[in-house]
Amino acid sequence: MRLGVLDVGSNTVHLLVVDAHRGGHPNPTTSEKTQLRLAEHLDEAGDLTPSGAVALVQAVSRAKAAAAVAGCDELLAFATSALRDAGNSIAVLQRVRAETGVALRMLPGDDEARYTFLAVRRWYGWSAGRLLVLDIGGGSLELAAGRDEDPDVAESLPLGAGRLTRRWFSTDPPSRAEIIALAEHVDAELAPVSERVLERGEFELAVATSKTFRSLARLTGAAPSAAGLRTRRVLTETGLRQLVAFISRMSSRDLAELEGVSPRRAHQLVAGAVVAGAAMRALRLSELEICPWALREGVILRRLDTLGAVSRPERRWPLTDRRARRSSG
Repeated sequence: MRLGVLDVGSNTVHLLVVDAHRGGHPNPTTSEKTQLRLAEHLDEAGDLTPSGAVALVQAVSRAKAAAAVAGCDELLAFATSALRDAGNSIAVLQRVRAETGVALRMLPGDDEARYTFLAVRRWYGWSAGRLLVLDIGGGSLELAAGRDEDPDVAESLPLGAGRLTRRWFSTDPPSRAEIIALAEHVDAELAPVSERVLERGEFELAVATSKTFRSLARLTGAAPSAAGLRTRRVLTETGLRQLVAFISRMSSRDLAELEGVSPRRAHQLVAGAVVAGAAMRALRLSELEICPWALREGVILRRLDTLGAVSRPERRWPLTDRRARRSSG
């Protein structure tokens, strides 16, 4: 079947269209993004502004039309932290459905962590052992750990790169005092969560997903996207520490000129690097492997898991066949 996944995040409204079937590898066919920066449309009371709601309705409408043109059999639409945190989120969701016909699902933070974990588990397989997965978004940081497909720890913290940039930095580039204050705040927020993760046991593989981690890895020497999805990419704690000292003195305009940095996300890269560094320290990580699959792929995989049995006839096990032949002989 052809599935469309519509992800309404803090920075973008992203439509991903894939061809997929139960038990198969999802094959992307179309990817379209609208840079909405939804989190920047929240007013002082924490509500999504009228102009922000209009922009969201228009973006969802365009995505629905694109999904129809692509021939999607189903559109899975969800919203993450920016809309989740808005005080008028229910009214906004109702308006989106009334004007576009699209039912956006509000994705809880722990579910966001679980879907991302599922995608990473499927990418690396059971041989990876106990996994730790980190994902820095615009509004939140997700952490999950476990040995199975469903993690035994799944947490979401309000430590997204965009959120922290807006709340903690007043200049571009930020002052040293602001960076230190942010680092202390992130350390305090991570302490109890990292303790819960670590007390569950050691993990064989630590993995990071999201644009923030990919950009940080690229800036520390990881292969470019042109090298392909299956090229191994790693972010080391040493490389990240050196990188933070470098980029924290650069303006967002200068950061946007660096290879691997999205111009629309450059302004939040320093905050993202602070969060990444704090997480690696708190969880005692020397390196993180970068996974190309994340939340959207996890949503797709979980939907495929709920489909009915494969339509083609099941093959019998060879042992059963041999026994049947012996019995008949």
